[in-house]
Amino acid sequence: MATAVSRRNRRISPVFLGLVAIMGVSGWAVWTDYSASPGFAVFLFVVSGWIVSLCLHEYAHARTALHGGDISIGAKGYLTLNPLKYTHVALSIVLPVLFVIMGGIGLPGGAVFIERHRIRGRWKHSLISAAGPLTNVAFAIVLTAPFWLGVDGVPEVFRYALAFLAMLQVTAAILNFLPVPGLDGYGVIEPWLSYRVRRQVEPYAPFGLIAVFGVLWIPEVNTVFFDAIDAVMRTLGISEWETYWGQEFFRFWKGEPQPY
Repeated sequence: MATAVSRRNRRISPVFLGLVAIMGVSGWAVWTDYSASPGFAVFLFVVSGWIVSLCLHEYAHARTALHGGDISIGAKGYLTLNPLKYTHVALSIVLPVLFVIMGGIGLPGGAVFIERHRIRGRWKHSLISAAGPLTNVAFAIVLTAPFWLGVDGVPEVFRYALAFLAMLQVTAAILNFLPVPGLDGYGVIEPWLSYRVRRQVEPYAPFGLIAVFGVLWIPEVNTVFFDAIDAVMRTLGISEWETYWGQEFFRFWKGEPQPY
């Protein structure tokens, strides 16, 4: 019985498989130019791909916590990759998607609840926090492979969609590694801080995500931030032109773009 329950708690959710299917079908529609509205196909591809990456981000936290000693992870359903099992669906899915639509910024929110008292060792705590954004780094490398490998024959609009989705992964990784309370970067360094400092910072943790997003609306900060993102993207073989038109196609409600 225990084995059956354990297997059920680890079985990949149909919800996640459905998201992967939407990503695959919409990606195919973009690649083949099958859709009557390329922009809408790009929108579906990017949003579904972004939510898939959010699921993988949180799964990485949960899986690392499981191996670190929190055996309660499985019973919470976090290993099924089902986004509906997250502690805060609004913070984990709704807000990140809104951030993408409003500003083209990839910023995952807090989701899985980890029973930290079960885990021994500061390095384990730091690794659990780092696992999520490192997953975004890995996803970005996979998405940009056609660019830095110099693969020919990739349709232009599909390249734009890949470029924009990859940029979201890069922004998510960089922002999440900021040492701001409530973000994974702070979780990496928190185990190494004194008890007094941690207690002083703790009340501000729920507001870290919103504070970062608010600061990014400051024009000067926004310019510096996206200049840094563009620099990273160039090292991955992606130009500002490709990410720009990827975002333009994504915003299909503004009309079909004409990059040619």
